[in-house]
Amino acid sequence: MIAERLRAAYEASAADLARGALGVLRGAGGTAVVADHLEAAQAGPPMAADAGGVDAGGVAAAVSAVRVLGADVLAPYVLVDQRLPPEESAAVCLCVSALPPVRQSPAAPPGGPEAPWIRAWIDWGLVTVLAGLDPAARPAAAVVPQQPPRCDDSAPRHRTGGGSDGDGGEGWVPWSLRMGQLASLALPGLDSPVHHLARCGVLALARGATRAVLRGDFATAARITRWLAWLAADGVPLPVNVSLLVREIALRGHDGGRCTLDLAIARRLLGEEGP
Repeated sequence: MIAERLRAAYEASAADLARGALGVLRGAGGTAVVADHLEAAQAGPPMAADAGGVDAGGVAAAVSAVRVLGADVLAPYVLVDQRLPPEESAAVCLCVSALPPVRQSPAAPPGGPEAPWIRAWIDWGLVTVLAGLDPAARPAAAVVPQQPPRCDDSAPRHRTGGGSDGDGGEGWVPWSLRMGQLASLALPGLDSPVHHLARCGVLALARGATRAVLRGDFATAARITRWLAWLAADGVPLPVNVSLLVREIALRGHDGGRCTLDLAIARRLLGEEGP
């Protein structure tokens, strides 16, 4: 019961933060994403702290939400000609300091567990984008994590393992799903081994996005499609029509939160306007 309440509070905070970023991206909200989110969390009624004294809502959930969305909280300032407000830079620095990134890079899968490695990449993206927008910002440093496994289009599609250990690459299904979890890195101004492998894995990303749409997993489809939009903006030829993919996902998977934010970012990357 306690774990479920905590999970629900943190998920709700992340969804609210995604909607706030979406509003700023569309020009329908204020000019701050994280600062407004933290302020609302501080002003809101605290949840009962009878779970061993743990505050299940409020600022703790708001800070965690920033780390979940990663660089996407700064996407409006990257994609729209809008200055990063000083209070926004300070708010992001506060969130990074509250939950500092790891100091040593976790082992990349399959050599190590996937979750901490993905978290390290998301943290790297957030800190790197902030430094690009505000060189005076001094967030906690984030290490550059290890390179991800490569995709082998000729391997069985569900194959895991392999990667950089000399035993070939992964199949396109697990590889594209992992890239979807790293979708917050699909923003202009970021470049890394993850981006290099995205350029090398165009077919796998197209397959992964199409598979997710056919399975009705529109959240995953939107995240993988973000990478395809980023590749299109990077001038990489694609085997699918990304604009049509975005429209299909928007029609069938519109949620007003994280999925919608991913689609809005994809549209901006494609040079398209629209909700």
